[in-house]
Parts: sequence; C-alpha cells; structure tokens
Amino acid sequence: MSQAIPAPAGAASTWLTGPMLWVAALILAAANFIAVLNMTIANVAVPNIAGALGAATSQGTWVITSYAVGEAITVPLTGWLAARFGAVKVFVGSMILFGVFSIICGLSTSIGLLVVARVFQGLCGGPLMPLSQTLLLRIFPKSKAGAAIALWSMTTLVAPVVGPILGGWLCDEYSWSWVFLINAPIAIGFGLYAWRLLKPYQALGERSRIDLVGLGLLVIWVAALQIMLDEGKNLDWFSSPQIVTLAIVAAIGFGLFLIWELHEPNPIVDLQVFRHRGFTVSVLTISVAFAAFFGVNVLTPLWLQSFMGYTATIAGLATAWTGVTAFFVAPMAASSKRDPRLLVFAGVLWLGLVTLWRTIATTDMGFWDVAIPLGVMGLGMPFFFIPTTSLALASVDEREMDSAAGLMNFLRTLSGAFATSLVTTAWSDRITYNHAELVGVADRDHALLGQLTQAGTPPETATQVIDHLITSQSVMLSTNQVMTAIAVMFIGAAAIIWLAPKPGRSVEPGAGGH
Repeated sequence: MSQAIPAPAGAASTWLTGPMLWVAALILAAANFIAVLNMTIANVAVPNIAGALGAATSQGTWVITSYAVGEAITVPLTGWLAARFGAVKVFVGSMILFGVFSIICGLSTSIGLLVVARVFQGLCGGPLMPLSQTLLLRIFPKSKAGAAIALWSMTTLVAPVVGPILGGWLCDEYSWSWVFLINAPIAIGFGLYAWRLLKPYQALGERSRIDLVGLGLLVIWVAALQIMLDEGKNLDWFSSPQIVTLAIVAAIGFGLFLIWELHEPNPIVDLQVFRHRGFTVSVLTISVAFAAFFGVNVLTPLWLQSFMGYTATIAGLATAWTGVTAFFVAPMAASSKRDPRLLVFAGVLWLGLVTLWRTIATTDMGFWDVAIPLGVMGLGMPFFFIPTTSLALASVDEREMDSAAGLMNFLRTLSGAFATSLVTTAWSDRITYNHAELVGVADRDHALLGQLTQAGTPPETATQVIDHLITSQSVMLSTNQVMTAIAVMFIGAAAIIWLAPKPGRSVEPGAGGH
C-alpha cells in the first residue's frame, strides 16, 4: 500500500474546526480566485495600459502573454516544490510574492518593467491553483471533502467571468494600475494569516537534488508554446517564420522533456501519475470540456462587444449569469453520492446541448435572450467540474496528490490557451468566408440598393449600408458555426469519461493518520 502524505499530529479532522476551518477555506479559495482572475482581468485593460505607457497595442498584449507563460511554467512544478519545501511554505510564499509583484505591476512606469513583473506574478500564481486545492482536501475532514472541492471549483469557474467585468470597471472608474493593485491586500494579508492557520500542516521537505535539465526543458517548450499560441493570430500563424520557429522549438523541447522526465530518478514533473487510468481519462475530459467552456467564454463577450454594441461591463454582466446559476447548484453536485462518471457525463452533455441551443442566435437578440441560455448552461457546470476533479484525485496515490493536482491544472490552463487561439482564429476566418459568400448572393438584382437610392440615400452610403448588413449577418453566422463546433467538443468530452474505471474510493483529505 502506498505511503500517504505525512500529516501533523492533530490531523485535519481535529485541528481546524468550526469557523476557523471555513476561514482557512476562504483564504485558500481566494488564493485560487486571484490566480485565475489574473488570467483575464488585464484583457480589457490592454488599450489603456498601452496608451498610458506609450506602447503599441501589440506590445500591450505581452502583459497577458507574460503572465500566462510564468504561470504555465510553475503549475506543473507544484508537486516537486511542495515535496522539497513543504506545501504550506510554497503556498504562503507564493501568495505573499504574488501580492508584492502585483504592486510592482501597478506602479510600473514602462512596458518592459510591467512585462517582467507580470512574468514573476505568473510564476507566483502558478502554484496557488493546485496547492489551494490539495490543502483544502488536507484540512477538511473526509465527510466535507465534497464541499471543499465545490468551493474550489466555483472559484475556478467564476473567476474568468468576473475578470473582464472587474477589469473594465476599474479602468473606466479609476485607472489601469488598480487592475493589479487590487490583488495586493488580498494576497499579502491572506498569505500572512494563512501561515498562522496552516503552519501545523507543514510537512518537512525532501532534500532531493534539483532536476536542472528537466526544469530547463520545461521552461523552453512551455514558453515557446505559450508565445506561439498568444502571437499566432497576430502574425498569421505558420506564414510567419517566428511562429514556425516557436512551433519547432516547442515540439523538440516537449519530446526531449518527455524522454528525460520518464528516465530521471528525481523528475521535476512526476509523469508517473498518468499510469492511473482514472486520472488520465479524467484529465482528458477536463481538458477537452474546459477548452470548450473557455471557447464559449472567449467568444461570447467578443461577439457582444465587437458587433452587438455591448460595453465591456454589460457584456460581462450577461456572461456572469453562468457563474450565478452554477454557484447555487454546486452544493447538489458536491453532496451527490452517485457514480461520478454519470454526473460528469450528464453535466458535460448538458453543456453541449445548451451550446447547440445557442447556435440559432440572431442579430435581433436582446440582453435576456443572451443571458438566459448562459444561465441555463451554468446549471450543468458544477456536475462537470466537481466530480471530474474528485475522480481525478481519487485515482492517484495520496502521496501523489500535489503532483496530480499540478499536472491537472497545467493541462487545463494549456487547453484554455489552445481554445482561445483556435476559437478567435476560426471565428475570424469564418467571418471572412461568410462575407465573401453573402456578397455573391445578397441583393443580386440590386432591388435594395434601388430602394435606398430612391429614398434619397447617396449611392456610396447605400452601398455601405448593404455592406454593414452583410457583415453583421456574416458575424452572426460565424458565431453560430463556431458554437456548433464547441457543442460537438462538449458531447465528445462527455463520452470520454466512460473510459475511466469505476472509482474504488473517494478523495481523502490528503493526510495520513486516519
């Protein structure tokens, strides 16, 4: 039988009780929330940042890319960091440093300093996601482990929705600096208090040697892949020598990384967790379904703001209904005793069917026509995310939970990056294609042009009006076509989960001594 993660005397079920248990849970959930929030909160602030710091908009996008690169590097390292230094030390250190680098971001006077600070902010934010998850499981008694996962899952799902709303509001009402400064009191204050609460859960680190080769290869291929995904659309993908070079570097680096880590006695990333079929299938389901969910999350506000006349705030309020309904349903998903594979299948299939419902959207839709399907979609989200996470962590040995959580979050984050690039590129390409098709059939007999000119509209203006109508319909068709593809992804992800074996145990709260 595998050795469990060592726990301090006074195990999780007896040391933190009552209100203090929930205070610790709030701190851990907040850590995950701000880490995920910072993946999207700066998106709407890029024009403001670029203008204030005298940079081009293309340079401003590095504010987003730099954070993603830093985060993508440290998320899979979480298991090794926790084993070497102790999970609580890594968590508290990451939390406090995240706040410090948030302050540096907010006070930056040049785009170069801001980008460097964002890289370090991402490096600190990476471990917060998986460690907040595994520490929640460590401090909660087994009977409440489902509630812990529900709390963590909701912050993961709600934060990307809240990010653009909060970022837009802070830019409109205050300045771009507050997009970063708002993190500081939460991260530093909660980080210091977390040490006081969680110190008894700190295990002694292992003095194993550092796998420098594995670390170097990880940094190279992850950074190359993330930059390729972020810059691909701007540089017209593989027609750009820069993108081709990044793709080659990422592919070779990934191959060498796999070979090295599978043969290294003390790997920087423990790939052996993939020997558990339940973990592998659960992570594959999470990655495909989260990519689809992220695609919806990216496309909806883009469509609403670019072509439906919505402000960033109103678009955010429409999309926020997904998180609102999910929040109320989450306790049901967390407390259910049914086979988690059935819950995941039903939840992801629900997301796919609602996305299919959204493929009949029209340009005449009002706010509630957009918001209601998104709210209905939220009803299925907890039944996807909570049991899938639980099934994945229940499939590995308890000593592997930190590594498993790190890899799971890494692949989920990477799938979101893939989805963002693929969805925006596909949407743009379909708009161009649909526009060309509609131009060939719209007003072929020039009847509409004749009506407009007879009504006194100058011919040039009349042509512009017709082109605007064609563009509007091209965008709507493209949005519905991409939504159809996303729906198919959801339905495919729902089927994948049945490849996992029926779980033989539930998630333990991460500690031995039971």
